[in-house]
Amino acid sequence: MSEPERLKEDSRRTNEPMLADAHSATNDGLTIAPALDVTLERADTPAQYAPIDGRVLQMCGLTVALGVMAAFVAQALIALIAFTTNFAFYGRLSFVESTPAEAVAHLGLWVIPIPIIGALIVGLMARYGSKAIRGHGIPEAMEQVLTNQSRIPARITFLKPVSAAISIGTGGPFGAEGPIIATGSALGSLIGQLIPTTTGERKTLLAAGAAAGMTATFGSPVSAVLLAIELLLFEYRPRSIIPVALAAVTAEGVRMMFVGMSPVFAMSDLTAPTGPALVIYLAIGAIMGCAAAGVTKLIYAIEDGFEGLPIHWMWWPALGAVAVGVMGFLVPSTLGVGYGNITGALNGQFTAGTLLTLAAAKLVSWSISLGSGTSGGTMAPLFTIGGALGGAMGMGIVAVAPWLGVDPRIAALVGMATMFAGASRAMLACAVFAFETTMQPLGLLPLLGGCAAAYLTSSLLSRNSLMTEKIARRGIKTPSEYMADALDQVQVREIAAKSVISLRAEQSLASARDWIASGVKGTMHQGFPLLNERGVLVGVLTRRDLLDATSPGDRPLAALVRKSPKFVYEDCTVRQAADHMVSHQIGRLPVLRRSEATVLVGMVTRSDVLSVFQRHVDDAQRQTPSISWGKAAVR
Repeated sequence: MSEPERLKEDSRRTNEPMLADAHSATNDGLTIAPALDVTLERADTPAQYAPIDGRVLQMCGLTVALGVMAAFVAQALIALIAFTTNFAFYGRLSFVESTPAEAVAHLGLWVIPIPIIGALIVGLMARYGSKAIRGHGIPEAMEQVLTNQSRIPARITFLKPVSAAISIGTGGPFGAEGPIIATGSALGSLIGQLIPTTTGERKTLLAAGAAAGMTATFGSPVSAVLLAIELLLFEYRPRSIIPVALAAVTAEGVRMMFVGMSPVFAMSDLTAPTGPALVIYLAIGAIMGCAAAGVTKLIYAIEDGFEGLPIHWMWWPALGAVAVGVMGFLVPSTLGVGYGNITGALNGQFTAGTLLTLAAAKLVSWSISLGSGTSGGTMAPLFTIGGALGGAMGMGIVAVAPWLGVDPRIAALVGMATMFAGASRAMLACAVFAFETTMQPLGLLPLLGGCAAAYLTSSLLSRNSLMTEKIARRGIKTPSEYMADALDQVQVREIAAKSVISLRAEQSLASARDWIASGVKGTMHQGFPLLNERGVLVGVLTRRDLLDATSPGDRPLAALVRKSPKFVYEDCTVRQAADHMVSHQIGRLPVLRRSEATVLVGMVTRSDVLSVFQRHVDDAQRQTPSISWGKAAVR
C-alpha cells in the first residue's frame, strides 16, 4: 500500500484528517517557514467591549458643551417667539413675553390674517430652504437616527428655530419644545459630523442635544433623558446615557440662570389619593389613551387630505392657518403656546365648560395646522387638550360622586401626562415630566398608573404612535422593545462544535485533496483549522482553498495561508464572535482556550450563532405549568 493510500485508510478508521508526509521548507521558491512561525500574539482576536472607556469621557465633554449651546439656543428661540408675537399682534419691537390672546380684543377680525401670513412665510422657507423644517421635529429626528446614521443637514440648525418662531409667534397653536428639541438634535448631529465619530456616538450627540433642548424649555432633565432613551436612542447603555444625562443637567444649570428653579406649571399642594380615587385616575388614563389613538388617526387623516389637494404643498400651511385664525378669533386662548392654559387647568381656575371648549377648539386649530405641514411642536397642545379634558372629567366626577375623593387638579395632571403618553408611547418620560414640571410628589402614583393605562389602550387601538406613524408609512420600522442582546448572554463554549477536524501545516495539498475525495466523516465541512508541528493555529483553509485547481498539489498547506489566523476564545460572548465574523467577512472561527492559547477546543460557525436564537423562540412558547421545589420541577 502506498503512503497516500495508507493515510487515507487511517483517516477512514479514525475520522481524523490525513497526516501528510513531510515536505521540504521550500516549494517552487516559496518559503513557508514564516507561515509556520505565525504566533497568536500577532493574530486578530475579537475586540473586548468596555462599557466605559476614555472615549466616553471625551463624549461627556462634548455633550456638556452641547448642553450649554442648546440652552442658549432655547433661550434665543423663546426670545424670538416673544419678539415675533409682539411685532405681529401689537406692532411693537420687544422681547418681553406676551400672549396673542390679549390682542384679539383690539384686533377683532384682523387677528385671522396674522397666522396665515406667518404660515405663508414658513411655506416659503420650507420650499426654498429645507422641506425638513415641516412637522413637529421628533419624528424627523427619529428618521435620521434610523435611516441616515443620525446625520441632520446643517441648515436645519438655523431654519427650524426661525420657522418655528414665525409660526408660533404669529399665533400658531404649538409649543416651543418641539422645535427646540429638533434644533438641539440638529446641533448635536452637526457636531458629530464636524469631528470624527462613530454612528453610535453621533446618535448620542443627537439625543443629548434633544434632551438639552427639552430641559432648557421645561426644566425637566430626568424626563428629557427618559424621552431621549424611549424615542431617540433606542438603547440603554452607559456610554450613551451618561453623556445625555450630563447634557441635560448642564442645560438645566444654564436655564436656572435665566428663570430660576420654579416649576413651569406651578400647582398648589395636592391631596393624597385614596384607593377609589386611584381607580378613577387609572380610568382617566385609559380614556386618554383611547383619545390619543383617535388624535393620531385624526392628524394623519387631515394630512392625507392635504396630500390630495391640487396645489403645491408650500401653500398648505397657509390653508391650515385659516383654522388657526378663525379659532383664535372665537377662542383667543387657543393662540400661541398656551402654557398659561395648562397652569390654569392644573390649578382648577376654569369651569368644566370652559375646559371642554378649550380642549375642542385647541384640537381643531392644532390638528388642522399640524396636518397642513407647518412648523411647530406637539407637546404643549397635547398637554393643553389632555389637561383640559382630565380637569373637566375630574370636576364632573366630584359633582356626581364626591365621596370618591377625586381631586380635579390631579385629574387634570393625569389627563395632561397621559394624553401625551398615549400619543408618543413614552410612558416613563411623561410620568416623570408631569412631576418635574409641577413638583407635586403626591401626583406620582396616579401619574404612573395613568400613563401605563394610556400606553396600554393606545397600543391596543393603534399600531403606530403620533411619533412613528409618519415614518412607518415610509416603510421604516421603529424599535419599540429594548431587550438584552441574546448573543451577548451566551458564551462561545456553549455553542461551539467540540469535535474539530484539523489539518497539518506541513501536509501537502494533494494529500488533503485525496482525503476530501475519500468522503469520510468531516470531509464535507466548509472550513478546516490549520495547525503547525507544535499544534499552534496557523490559519483556516476552506474547501474552496483546498480544491482550487490553480494551486499545484505538491504545495504544503501552509503556503496557502495569506493572513494571520482569526479566532475566538471560548469565554468570549457569541456577540463578539459574530462581530468578528462580520468584520472579516468569514463564516467560521476556531475556538481557543484563553489559559492555553495553543489548545484548539472547537469551531464556531454562522449556523452556531443563529442557534442562539432558538432559545428566544423557545422562551416565547407557552410552557406547561410547573412548580420548582429546589431540586426538580414538579409537573
